[in-house]
This record gives sequence, structure tokens and C-alpha cells, in this order.
Amino acid sequence: MVLDKIQKENDIKKLTTEELDQLRREIRAFLIKSISKTGGHLASNLGVVELTMALHLSFDLPKDKIIWDVGHQSYTHKILTGRKEGFENLRQYGGMSGFPKTCESPCDCFNTGHSSTSISAGLGLAAARDITGEDYSVVSVIGDGSLTGGMAYEAMNNAALLKSNFIIVLNDNNMSISENVGGMSKYLGEFRTADAYRDLKNGIMNSLNKIPVYGERVVKRIRRTKSGIKQLFIPGMLFEEMGLIYLGPVDGNDIQAMCKTFAEAKRVDGAVIVHVLTKKGAGYSPAERHPARFHGAEPFDIATGLPSKPRTKANYTDIFSTVMKKMGERDPKVVAITAAMADGTGLKRFHNVYPERFFDVGIAEQHAVTFAAGLAKAGLKPVFAVYSSFLQRAYDQILHDVCIQNLPVVFAIDRAGLVGSDGETHQGIFDLSYLSTIPNMTVMAPKNKWELSDMIKYAIAFDAPIAVRYPRGEAYDGLRDYRAPVAYGRSEIIYLEKGVVLFALGNMVRIAEQVRNRLKEQGVSCTLINARFAMPFDRECIREMAEKHSIFVTMEENVRSGGFGEHVESFILEEELPMNVVNISIPDCYVEHGNVELLKQEVGIDADTVYRRVMDEIKKQENEEV
Repeated sequence: MVLDKIQKENDIKKLTTEELDQLRREIRAFLIKSISKTGGHLASNLGVVELTMALHLSFDLPKDKIIWDVGHQSYTHKILTGRKEGFENLRQYGGMSGFPKTCESPCDCFNTGHSSTSISAGLGLAAARDITGEDYSVVSVIGDGSLTGGMAYEAMNNAALLKSNFIIVLNDNNMSISENVGGMSKYLGEFRTADAYRDLKNGIMNSLNKIPVYGERVVKRIRRTKSGIKQLFIPGMLFEEMGLIYLGPVDGNDIQAMCKTFAEAKRVDGAVIVHVLTKKGAGYSPAERHPARFHGAEPFDIATGLPSKPRTKANYTDIFSTVMKKMGERDPKVVAITAAMADGTGLKRFHNVYPERFFDVGIAEQHAVTFAAGLAKAGLKPVFAVYSSFLQRAYDQILHDVCIQNLPVVFAIDRAGLVGSDGETHQGIFDLSYLSTIPNMTVMAPKNKWELSDMIKYAIAFDAPIAVRYPRGEAYDGLRDYRAPVAYGRSEIIYLEKGVVLFALGNMVRIAEQVRNRLKEQGVSCTLINARFAMPFDRECIREMAEKHSIFVTMEENVRSGGFGEHVESFILEEELPMNVVNISIPDCYVEHGNVELLKQEVGIDADTVYRRVMDEIKKQENEEV
């Protein structure tokens, strides 16, 4: 196999043209086979096989720097830098990350995981190169979907001032995660398929070719011009007007054409855009037909493309999807917003039934929040469904545009807590901390699937900013008999005894139930409370618990600093309540990729660890009494 000849970076440059052709086929076959077992980002990686090969042929790694926007499309890059064996443990705890990691290889020059950042990072590297007098190329690879993020335009505006070489590769596949939307997508799509432009160009070329002697010479001269014939007929192209040199579009399957264009791009003294046309899922028909489904694929059957282990139970996203469809039917003022994640957040059903009340703003969370504020100000009931980790990007807009005006925007926060295989950049473990500090913001978390339904309905009827956070994965269907009506700032007592209180929030109620069962086996009396509200939390309930309990255990799937437990502990100290607090939360750290249950053990929020900590506290109190 040609693939076996790739043991380290730059080995690809030793291959013949025939071997390169074989290599791209072997890489695709390897990716499909490997990801079918481990799961991972398939469609995006299949689309950039040739592009990645052309980059590695054109540049010298690790001296030259390649920054992958988001980074989930870097699998071929990892293969070409000698990490093929790492795919056996891709995205597993202790194994290779699904994103670029500087700790993995010097060929990964910058850690990425969120969208629209690569141009800013690349520009910083290029500016530093110039200041230090070094000599290397900087290439930022960004997808057309990422260009819906405003940060990319801020960076391009700044890059136009650069007087030295900086290459921006626009990977244009007309998809981000869900299908791209908005003006940029329309611009690129029209540019890609402009019949008038193609017909005009071909007509002029044909006419010139018919001129005896000089016609063919003129055609060759035009083709040799730096910007090509398109510049004659589209002089106001977006990137050129921003002050960037534009090259392309280039066929993303044509390695030689891309290498030639990259060579030309290197000669530019300034920032240059290389526009490459690719196709998500290329080479594997199920991924070509359903690129969104194969964005972050679970293990699947190669022959059919279907999941190896189909879900048999609804997950929290499914529950949210069902409730949103029902609420859309009941109330014509309910509108839904997503940031390029209609499928991932469960809003696709709402979109199918109520397209006029559905808004996909692209990868633009900041805009989504302020847009929702405008909708709320005009009397509608906006629900912004977003992953916890992505909502971090819009903190300023939440505070200034929603909460200061106390506008009734609902934040449906999916993937809250540990999400697993995508690692540090995707763990939703900070939302309780940053949301709970904002005045006028109410934050809730459901214990099971029925409570999620109740909370979404409650939130839509609520006349102020409100967030409902819920985890990734199968929806818990336990404690179904405990469904007290949701009341503002009030918790739900599930079991009332004495001695130990487990005050658990959201998904941690499930773990608290397991802990309580183990404590009961040891004869320990234990109260279990579903906190429901992270802010405002139930202060009156806490005061009542102090009468018959000496140990108060807060449980949350969030970092300790600024989290639910810290707020509760601070209240207990201020009130001088006679209870010792055990704070069960995630340490203040970034949590790497891996199986969620394993990660819970590693960070100490699993049932075994909580049980041991409670028993240690009980023994500590007994020793103090002696």
C-alpha cells in the first residue's frame, strides 16, 4: 500500500504522480473503515483529502504553518504527519484527538475547535513571523460555512493591511454542518454556477480563437493574467473589494491545479484568498447524500451507512424537538433560531412545519442572541437552541442585549455538561458559571425527559430571560412519578428524611438517586432534592433542611468556580446554617475527549466518588463528635 510509505511529515513529497492518485483512494478507504468503527467527523474529512494532499505537497511542515478552522477536517492532515496508528483510539480517552492539538505534533501549530478563528490566528502567526524576521508560510484553511461568523470578516479586514504573504484557503463545499444560509452562501453559489459569466467568457474565447494569426495569441495572454478572465467581468468581487487578492475557483479534486495555485499564492506580498471547490462526503455515497448525518457520525455499517447501534430510546434533543413542534402549533408567536445546527439541536421538525417562523442565522451565535432580543422586543417568543459550548461566544450579547432589557428570550442549551468525544472545546461545563452571574437571567435544568418538556413550556410562557440546560444523550426516564408543577425558584423534594441532603441539579439527580440507594444500604438516612433552578436557587428550602440535616451535598455537572455549588455554599455560610457543605462539581480544568461515563469518573462526579465523599464526611463528623 502507498499509505504505508507515509510515516512522517513530508513523506508525501517522495511519491510519484501515480502513487499520489493511489494514495488519495487509500486515504478515503482508510477513513471510511476507521470512522465506521470509532465514530467521528467523516463527511468533512472525505471532502478535503485532495486539498490536504496539495497543501502538504506545496508546503514544508512543520516549518510552514497550517491552521485548520474548527479542525474537525484535519484527519488526512494527521495521516500525512505520521499519525495513522492513532486512529485506532480516535476521540477515546487517552487517545488521539479529533481536532488539531499542538501537544500531538509540531505540525499542529494551533489548537482549534470552534468556527471562524483560523484567519485571526493565522494573521497573528504571520505578523509574529515578520517581527521576528523568520521565513515561513502561513496558511489558514476555512470553510464557507465559517464565513458566516463575523470574526472571520474582522480578521479579513485586518489582513488586508498585511504587506507580507499570508494565504487563506476557502474550502467551499456549500455546507457547514447544516446547509449554509445567508448572503455569503448565495454569493459563492452564484459565483460557482454563474451561467452568464461562463457563457460570456466562452463566447469571447471562441470569438478570439477564430481571428486569424492573433486570436489564439490573445487568448493565451488573457489566460496568463494573474487574476484570470473572471476579473474582466466581475471586477467588484467581495474579497478583492476587501483588499485581498483572489485566486480561483480551483477544483478541489485536482491536486496539480491546487499545487500550481498555491505556488502562485506564495508569490503574493499580502493576504491572498485561494478559493477551492470541494464536496462533503466525496467518495462515499451515503455521506455525499447525507453530509449533515455524517458530520459527526456514530459507528456505522459501511455497506448501508446506517448506525451500527441504532438508538432505541429518545435523547434530550428529541424531547426538545417534539415539545417545540407542539408549542409552535399552540402559539403563533413562538419562533425558533439556530446557528447552523437545525439538525443537531432538534429544530428541523419545527422548520419543516413552520418555516416562516424558523431562522437559521449561520455560524453566528452573537448575532443570533441579539436577533432574538429584537424578536422579543417586538412581541414574539424566540427560542434560541444552541450547544452550551457555542453559546459562550455570545456572552456579551446575552448580558447587554437580552438581560439588561430583561427581554423574554429562551435559551435552549443542548450538550450541557460533559459531551465526550469532541473534547475540551466542546464540553459544556461553564454555562452555569457564566449565566448565573448575569442579573435578570433565570437558569433551570431538568432531571428527566418529562421535566425537560415541562421546563420548555414554562420557559416559553416566562416573561424574562431564561435558560434551560440539558445534556447530550439518552433522556432519563426514571422518577416518572415525581412531576410537581414547575414554580419559579422552587426545588422539588423527592425523598425527605434527615442527616444528609443530596441537592442535585439537572442530570445529576440521576446520579444522586444511585448515591442515595447506596447510602440507604449502609443505613444512612438521606434526603434527595431536585434543585431545578440553578439561579435563583431555592433558599427557603435550604433553610428548612438545616433543621434536620448536618451534611449538605451540592451536585452539578459544571466547573466549581462560579457554579451552582459555590453559590449555594456561599448562601449557607452567609446564613450561618449549621451544615457542612460537600461540593460535587468538575474541577476547574479543561476536560479532554473520551467516553462520558469514564470522564465522570476522572473528574469525580460519578456515583462511586460521590458516595465515598459523603461517607468520608459522615466519618469526619463522627470523629469530631467523639
